[in-house]
Amino acid sequence: MTNGRRMMLSLLIAISAGITLHAQGTLADYQRGNDLQAKAQDPQAWSVLLDHNGHLAEGIGSNIFLVRDGEVLTPCSEFVLPGISRETVIELCGELGIPCREADLDLYDSGIADEIFMTSTSLCICPVRSIGGRQLPAPLPGPVTKRISDAYAASVDCDFVAQYLKHLT
Repeated sequence: MTNGRRMMLSLLIAISAGITLHAQGTLADYQRGNDLQAKAQDPQAWSVLLDHNGHLAEGIGSNIFLVRDGEVLTPCSEFVLPGISRETVIELCGELGIPCREADLDLYDSGIADEIFMTSTSLCICPVRSIGGRQLPAPLPGPVTKRISDAYAASVDCDFVAQYLKHLT
């Protein structure tokens, strides 16, 4: 697959500084406001929500994972969507022998990540090419993301990358 076609299957992420998820207010209002600010930064960007402590939480209907030094990190489950795809990735990491843990992740962590990917029912697993304007150093997908993505496709018996590419042509 060419890099150009692979780029179509990757995400830009924008994070709106100063907007955090609080116990008060509706999640839907918060998500809409955060998404509007992300789209103002870049019309193609997906937003990532921050919890009330300023830690990475989740995207709209999606979960975020960072890879650093071969270890997969994902936000603590307290403030995130308990997604099936998220849980599947955590289980696959265990099966593949890839260290994976929940952690309080902040913007600094996203800035030093080797790879970042998002999961959701519709995306399955999608690599992130940029977060907050910073291009990620790894090829798309990065080696850890690719291992997990291949295992995910095998576990659900569906080549979701090929399926997406079919609809792009």
